[in-house]
Amino acid sequence: MTESRDRFFSFPHPINSYVARWVAGGVVLMAVAAIALDQPWIMPVLAYGLFIARVLAGPRLSPLALFVTKLLQPAIGNPTKFVPGPPKRFAASIGVVFSVTATVLHFGFGLTGPAYGVLGALVFAAALEAVFGLCLGCLVFNLMMRVGLLPESVCQDCADFSRRQARLEAGGQGPSKVRRRAKQAPPLRSARALRPRCRSHDLMK
Repeated sequence: MTESRDRFFSFPHPINSYVARWVAGGVVLMAVAAIALDQPWIMPVLAYGLFIARVLAGPRLSPLALFVTKLLQPAIGNPTKFVPGPPKRFAASIGVVFSVTATVLHFGFGLTGPAYGVLGALVFAAALEAVFGLCLGCLVFNLMMRVGLLPESVCQDCADFSRRQARLEAGGQGPSKVRRRAKQAPPLRSARALRPRCRSHDLMK
């Protein structure tokens, strides 16, 4: 029971970078809508659905992440690029700080302007991820590991993820690899072709 619960409340490692970028695009859309349309109620929805839920359990509790992984990705051919999971989880944790801060500023103190300012910073970071695949939180994570603020045990293969990437590719993971294997597979022979042929001289023996 405890093991299954720990598995549920975990973050995928490695993680598909395309999924993270689609989710970041959702962050941009929701945050821009909150600011442009002056709809502050979107902020707590954003804080939970796109950050708190993902930090706690990856895509399992996040409606948008579930939509991306179960519907959107398969619909567009399931593009795959593996990246380390812990830096992405750290980046989502920073998103929790920003989105919760914006929510508290508005609903706790009535400071809507500063709340939208914090949300604007979140839009900037999420847009970099969505458009260019540049994860600012991941850069901070890697820097903290490099200077020793985070132990290597947090992400043992983050320093050289290319090795794990090679292992994943060697294991045939990723839809492109599977499709390539399917194309190279020899055609199945019919049952009639596989049936042993009886020659006339064999029947005369």
